[in-house]
Amino acid sequence: MSALDYSSTTFAAWRDAAKGPWQDYTQHAYVKGLGDGTLPKANFLHYLIQDYVFLVHFSRAWALAVVKSNTLDEMKTAAGTVDALVNHEMQLHVETCAKEGISEDQLFNAVEAPENMAYTRFVMDAGLSGDFLDLMAALAPCVFGYGVIGRTLSETAAPDTPYQEWIDTYSGDDYQGVCLSVGEMIDKAAQARLGDNPTNNPRWKSLCDTFTKATRLEVGFWEMAMRGHP
Repeated sequence: MSALDYSSTTFAAWRDAAKGPWQDYTQHAYVKGLGDGTLPKANFLHYLIQDYVFLVHFSRAWALAVVKSNTLDEMKTAAGTVDALVNHEMQLHVETCAKEGISEDQLFNAVEAPENMAYTRFVMDAGLSGDFLDLMAALAPCVFGYGVIGRTLSETAAPDTPYQEWIDTYSGDDYQGVCLSVGEMIDKAAQARLGDNPTNNPRWKSLCDTFTKATRLEVGFWEMAMRGHP
């Protein structure tokens, strides 16, 4: 198992089931623009504003994971992820946008793009209508995808890219640690709910479908960012 699997056989299997969309997501032109520095700053700021709104809803979805948890370890990991999102990851957006004269209040009250709305509501619906594992399948593409992208860009990005701070955030020990914790938790959750051979469980295909749909919505988010403001 490679380092980019985060020691999670469940994530690796979900990713492999979504091979095409996963490649479109993690190797998107937007990602390449972050790495080589060619992404226009206006597009990056548009992304940051929308991603801040996304993270507000994403944090709420992780809070729902606390409610859906069956074990104390699940609760601790879900609660720790909420803390990482609200008190750390979102701060990058606040600080970067503040340098451009965009306040946190403006970020919180920004008009939500349709692609953003489609993605966040899909995730919440997966959690509200399903169990903890259904919610994890919807949340996983964002968590692990950004970890993979961050690690990859940390090794391949141009030394003068203006997006190094973004890359450092997702390639750094704190975020990579979140990915490892979530990967371990998802494996335990899958075994507890699906048995020792999760891929043989009748629910497995549905979970793969949820992961794949969420991955496609990540691609749509990048497309929205590439277009910039309507």
